Amino acid sequence: MPLSGMLVKQVTIKSDGDVFHEILRSRPHHISEMSPDSIKGVDLHEGEWGVVGSVINVDFIHDGKAKVAKEVIEAIDEEKKLVCYKVIGGDILEAYNTFLLTVQVETKEEENLVTWTFHYEKLNDNVDDPNSLMDFCLAVTKDIEKHHL
Repeated sequence: MPLSGMLVKQVTIKSDGDVFHEILRSRPHHISEMSPDSIKGVDLHEGEWGVVGSVINVDFIHDGKAKVAKEVIEAIDEEKKLVCYKVIGGDILEAYNTFLLTVQVETKEEENLVTWTFHYEKLNDNVDDPNSLMDFCLAVTKDIEKHHL
């Protein structure tokens, strides 16, 4: 069984795609207000909001348990409405050697397609693919959408 993997899921949102991208890029600390059952807090650890190289801490509830992720903003592409985070600490790294999350928004007329991509390397063969974490990200996406409708 391969230890490295990629998981991609898409969801359509009716809320403004530019606003969604801007929240994930520059205002992730507001997500706890939009998805309070899932995201307990997002704090700036180092750098500035929306700047590549900045480090954020995310406190969240996943599978009924309080968890934390320390992430560095790896890339921001304004034209593609893309943000990439690399997990550098916290609970996710108890199961994965490396974990990258990329979120991109594509706008087509009235619809906005949000694509989440995970690139990961499992610690060992006993680690499951991060499907429940992907479901978590899709649920938070829908919470953000509901907040803006």
